[in-house]
Amino acid sequence: MSEPAATMDAGKGDLPRRLGFATATAAVMGAIIGSGIFRVPAEIGALVGSPSAMILVWVLGGLATLCVALSMAELAAMFPRAGGSYVFIREAWGPGAAFVFGWTYLLINPAGWAGISMVFAEYAGKLIGLEPQNVRWLAVAAIVVVMAANYRSVWLGAALQNIATFAKVTAIVALALFLFILGEPAVDVVVAGAAAPQSLTLPGLLTALVAVLWAYDGSVQACSMSGEIRDPQRNVPRALIVGVGAVMTIYVLVNLAYLYVLPFVTIVASPLVAAAAAEKVFGDAGSALITALVMVSTFGTLAVVVMADPRVFFAMSRDRNFFEPIGKVHARFQTPHIAILMHGALAIAYVSIRSFEELAAIFILGVMPLYALAVAGVLRLRVTRPELPRPYCTFGYPYVPIVFVAAVALILGNSLIETPGITGINLLITLSGVPVYFAWRAFSRRA
Repeated sequence: MSEPAATMDAGKGDLPRRLGFATATAAVMGAIIGSGIFRVPAEIGALVGSPSAMILVWVLGGLATLCVALSMAELAAMFPRAGGSYVFIREAWGPGAAFVFGWTYLLINPAGWAGISMVFAEYAGKLIGLEPQNVRWLAVAAIVVVMAANYRSVWLGAALQNIATFAKVTAIVALALFLFILGEPAVDVVVAGAAAPQSLTLPGLLTALVAVLWAYDGSVQACSMSGEIRDPQRNVPRALIVGVGAVMTIYVLVNLAYLYVLPFVTIVASPLVAAAAAEKVFGDAGSALITALVMVSTFGTLAVVVMADPRVFFAMSRDRNFFEPIGKVHARFQTPHIAILMHGALAIAYVSIRSFEELAAIFILGVMPLYALAVAGVLRLRVTRPELPRPYCTFGYPYVPIVFVAAVALILGNSLIETPGITGINLLITLSGVPVYFAWRAFSRRA
């Protein structure tokens, strides 16, 4: 099958615009829907204490993610170039802040790839009877396969993530509907669900939001591919808003389905709540069904992030804010091949040394301040560069970006109290980017 024609010439080292609205939307949804919806409901239930509070947290997480999407949509329409948040931060806050973003992203973001691949490998190993010591090798193999597809062709990478996203969205929605249609309601959940939350506290709510935001993370991935999306001023904002809205609807539907067939106390005690719900309705076949679904879901997410994330370092290199070879475009394949290889190598290193829980915590607490900085760029650019064309303006401005930035500050403050170790390490990684930036500037002047 031949690749679609690009809408711009790549002969000068640009990445060609080959991706449309459907691929951009699939990237948003595919990046968000991964392992979180299968792993975190038990943790959330334990933290908030009631079914209604559990649904509330999923709704709040979706609204926070929608705030990100609405804000990023304005920035993506203004600056439709490869690199996404890196470009937005550079335009709003300058090259130093952009470098610190890239430095933090470089050290933290591969943990996301590793966490996703580990979940895929754990479930695949369970399905095929793989020995536990070989699970990490399977995770590495998954990263390598997706890297190879994206190294070879952006069209091949897009096709891989489109197919995987369609399959997992269809399967997750079907699972929720079958739970409602074939399952019998858990009477005690119906009664409890009608009551107001009994043990919800602010620290519990904020800690639960960290877990929910892991499940919702990925909405900005399409922005990193803005330089390869056709008609980006129109397609990127639409993809962000449609994609996040659809995922929020799916997540609430799935959690309602869990609560419909399982007592709340069972959900809290079930780390694999989707498997517990499926086994109750489908019997022994339910476990195999969920295992296959998680494999498809996590592989699809891996396909999206491997496609999107290297564009950040590609953009940094093209700005001469990182090593020049990272910004090279493959002469034949027209892909940022060196950036893909670098990011993948770091992810494989993370697979070798961390567990899933460590990887998830490192990732979400590390990227939230970066997202807040990018979103705050909407406010700054409205003041400092009001003359710039804005094909899309953030709905609910200025309240939408302010609400998200304030929410991140509140969550991080709570995390410093509740989980000071991981939060502190992430902040130190970010702050270390400041002296590294000045060292890089000195190195660049001598080079």
